[in-house]
Amino acid sequence: MKADVTNAASTKYPLTVSYSLDIKRLINILKAEFSYALSLLGIVRVRHLPTFVSVEPANFCQLSCPECPVGMRNKKTDVCRDLLTMTHFKQILEQVKTSVHTMQFYFQGEPLLNKDLPEMIQLAHKEGIHTILSTNALALTPLLAKQLMQSGLNRIIVSIDGLSEESYGAYRVGGSLHKAMEGLVSLRQAKDTTGSSTHIELQMLRLRTNENEWSTISQRYRKMGADSLTLKTAQLYDYEHGHPLMPTNEKYSRYVKRKDGLYHLKRKPGRSCYRLWTGCVITVHGDVLPCCFDKNGQYPFGNIFTSSLSEIYHSDKANRFRESVLRKRSTLQICSNCEP
Repeated sequence: MKADVTNAASTKYPLTVSYSLDIKRLINILKAEFSYALSLLGIVRVRHLPTFVSVEPANFCQLSCPECPVGMRNKKTDVCRDLLTMTHFKQILEQVKTSVHTMQFYFQGEPLLNKDLPEMIQLAHKEGIHTILSTNALALTPLLAKQLMQSGLNRIIVSIDGLSEESYGAYRVGGSLHKAMEGLVSLRQAKDTTGSSTHIELQMLRLRTNENEWSTISQRYRKMGADSLTLKTAQLYDYEHGHPLMPTNEKYSRYVKRKDGLYHLKRKPGRSCYRLWTGCVITVHGDVLPCCFDKNGQYPFGNIFTSSLSEIYHSDKANRFRESVLRKRSTLQICSNCEP
């Protein structure tokens, strides 16, 4: 028996595309919620599988964004640039299709650099999985935009961090605002011509370099082709002594200056972690990571191409990591810059 359930994760996204929540997925969700509730009491008991996964279609990008691990690696010449193959994606999908309700097609690289991406999304959509894609839009052509709109994609996030070439290029190093805007226009035109219900979300990081443009983009995002706008606080490295990209108004920053003269996260992560107990990341190489903050793959639980997801997610290694989060989350490197 299947129930057609509209994605209600947030009223911020008034989506009309739905995912299929069958009895197996529903039971898995209930198990995950129960497991997370136990974690709040300091108990690690995992009998479920992830309810959502982030899959990495490509581990490289065209840009060299200063606060992105991929952007930092792009400055090196010996970086390995890999794409998720269709064979490997089908292997992943086969293992997650009865447990996950949502699949995010992004992690560290630019997903649209994988030419098989529209077909991957279509396959996940056929399994009743809610699909989300995040892109810098630089590789978006009219043809690719049409393929995405026809794939069953639920939501696409387009990141554009400036309304002038100067403000855009301050963070999106190596990119072109004009090209990104052309991609966004192509998406809107493809959506209108195909009648797709894919939700187009425009996203801008709140940076010092674009803070004079926040009100403008808030007024113009629909004319630019988006259905909604998210102004997102930026995650910064080496923020303790301040950062040139940090907004001048601390209200719009993840960090606040305290009495010791150093900047700290406004909100410290709690003892437990909902993402860790309900999802995971699967890299282009098949490594299963605890969450999207493990950007350098420091804590792999196992590899989905050589072991089953059930074995990996229920392994001693995974549970030891969950226990370490409950005991000393504030000292873990990947948790130190996480805003709950």
